[in-house]
Amino acid sequence: MKSFSALLVLLTFFSDSALSKIQTEWRAPALANQVYMQTDEGLVIIELAPFIAPNHVTRFKNLVNQGYYDGLDFYRVIDGFVAQAGDLEDKKPTQFNSPLKAEFTRSIPPMSAFQLEQKNDFMAPETGYLHEFPAGRDLQSKEEWLLHCPGNVAMARDVNKDSATTHFYIVIGQATRHLDRNMSSFGQVIYGMPALQSLKRASVNEASGVIEQAEQRSKIHWIKMAENIAPEERINIEIQKQDSDAFQKRLQSARGLESEFFHFKGNGNLDMCYYKPKTYINE
Repeated sequence: MKSFSALLVLLTFFSDSALSKIQTEWRAPALANQVYMQTDEGLVIIELAPFIAPNHVTRFKNLVNQGYYDGLDFYRVIDGFVAQAGDLEDKKPTQFNSPLKAEFTRSIPPMSAFQLEQKNDFMAPETGYLHEFPAGRDLQSKEEWLLHCPGNVAMARDVNKDSATTHFYIVIGQATRHLDRNMSSFGQVIYGMPALQSLKRASVNEASGVIEQAEQRSKIHWIKMAENIAPEERINIEIQKQDSDAFQKRLQSARGLESEFFHFKGNGNLDMCYYKPKTYINE
């Protein structure tokens, strides 16, 4: 009995220690902000960002809960650029299709979670992270926004900035930073990028990227909020916190390219899209 009690104390000690480390180094995305998308090529999980584009997040959630995207497809897929999904003909009925006012940026709040990492980025006065999303900031205009990194999710629109309705896209190629502050980003992929990289592409001769033949497009079987996925079928995901010691050490090493492999050590600047907080799949 004595040894059993000692074992319980030991297990409790390690459990508390492990829990403390998880709380300081990693976070679990809120179920209310996780979206599961089953495609022909596999499962994709998106974390929504209501802190930056609340109206677009609400619109997307409404469409998802309605089942609007179920059975639709990625009809515009450009290699090295984006994959766009929705109803190309805009014939599927929904009451959630009124034009949305653009949410390209947000006004910097008094207690912003923005973590500054560097200044004078080529597309922003300052760049860093906002709730583990690569982000930009402009103190003169008093605005913050999300960067168009691979995995970024945003609403598509036409020339009118307030014209987004139901179509969305995901960055699948290199960072499309020229779209920063020009599109309403509302999430990022936290699981399943290989599936998105495997989506059927349009012909290289098709400048618009639209796949004209419907049977040649990759389908969306369904999209559901994580809350509507059975607990035993959910994937336990944790995101490395932007202020964690491990992540900050990684950034510091990257600034100086400290590995002996590198002979040219760069100029100390970071590619914010390359150095995203890591994702841990707890299986």
